[in-house]
Amino acid sequence: MDVLIIGSGGREYSIGYALSKDENVDKIYFAPGNGATDELGENVNIKDYNELAEFAKDNGVDLTVVGPEAPLVDGVVDIFKEKGLTIFGPTQAAAQLEGSKVFMKNCLKKYGVPTARYIETDSLEEAEEFINTLSEPIVVKADGLCAGKGVIIAQSKQEAVDAVKGMLSGESFGDAGAKVVVEEYLDGYELSIFAVCDGKDYVVLPAAQDHKRLMDNDEGPNTGGMGAYVPTPLVNDELYQKVEDRVIKPTLKGLEADGMPYTGVLFIGIMVVNGEPYVLEYNVRFGDPECEELMVLFESSVADMLYKAATGNLKNAEVKFKENTYAVGVVLASKNYPYSSSEPAEIIVDEIVHEDLKNNSYIAYAGVSKDEDGKLLATGGRVLVCVGLGNSIREARDRAYMLAGQVHFAGKKCRMDIAYQALRD
Repeated sequence: MDVLIIGSGGREYSIGYALSKDENVDKIYFAPGNGATDELGENVNIKDYNELAEFAKDNGVDLTVVGPEAPLVDGVVDIFKEKGLTIFGPTQAAAQLEGSKVFMKNCLKKYGVPTARYIETDSLEEAEEFINTLSEPIVVKADGLCAGKGVIIAQSKQEAVDAVKGMLSGESFGDAGAKVVVEEYLDGYELSIFAVCDGKDYVVLPAAQDHKRLMDNDEGPNTGGMGAYVPTPLVNDELYQKVEDRVIKPTLKGLEADGMPYTGVLFIGIMVVNGEPYVLEYNVRFGDPECEELMVLFESSVADMLYKAATGNLKNAEVKFKENTYAVGVVLASKNYPYSSSEPAEIIVDEIVHEDLKNNSYIAYAGVSKDEDGKLLATGGRVLVCVGLGNSIREARDRAYMLAGQVHFAGKKCRMDIAYQALRD
């Protein structure tokens, strides 16, 4: 089959990387792709979704996979479906789960899914009244899309009030903060769990844990993610079952009853408190950087799974993962990330002569472009992800960092403690 991947980051690169090794896939298109995706397929510079759908039709694209949240929230799936095309991702209505934190929290409440106590409001007075009923720290979220940065964990009630004020005034996140969610802080450990869904049936993928803070020991500002590992030993069969029974099943059933059956990947941000799962948030796409690790753990065909999910036939898909295999991803970011953009810098990757490393690692390119001479440049905040595979988390982690040592560009920075929670002695 021929596949079109919408997006330009490391997530989309990693999906393309998996599909490039899939015997079911003949050709891959990226829209728009990045400076390295043209090594896996063909980059297509079409921004208008109607034009892109026509391109897919004219070029016999069998499956379109949507990477980022923005096109989903904008309704790209609806446009492609109206033209009779097969596309993996939720409709615009269902994508509100990520497009609006207010919508998402109200769905959780309606469907009886465990989550933190909260209020959604556009009133500073109402927010302040609720804040005064909570213990510190306090979580304040902008309603709309903020590229993973619209959440503030306030250490005092005054800080929480100031955060709400900044959001509602438009100062912090523009229109995305026109409404806010204020909620109690849950003290536990965080997980990312992904369910591939076809509207009725679902497949749960191995749980991941990512690292949001910029610096070691979870210090510094929140980022889009500085690394992740899969699977995490912090989940056992009992917890998986609780997530299925209390989270996934009621959510899919509720969305279907509300006329928006969910197709695509449901990304569940979970906080585990005393062994019990609570939903922090839903996203409507693969996580980044979790996707970069998940994609190389599939034993079965990724293309077949995505196609069958998109066509309501997931129950007939074979989904298998490599046994006793772990993946760890380390993000290499540019000098000024996440504060401001950085000067473009040439990327040099040493020749990998170590067969063990060559066979058990790969680079997922994200914020990169090519200059006129074809040199690869670091041009984004999160530049690339070095992924290592191994029979243990430690082995995978060591290979990821070994690979990271082979990559050079001016201002390169990364965390040195990815997977630390799983490797504590």
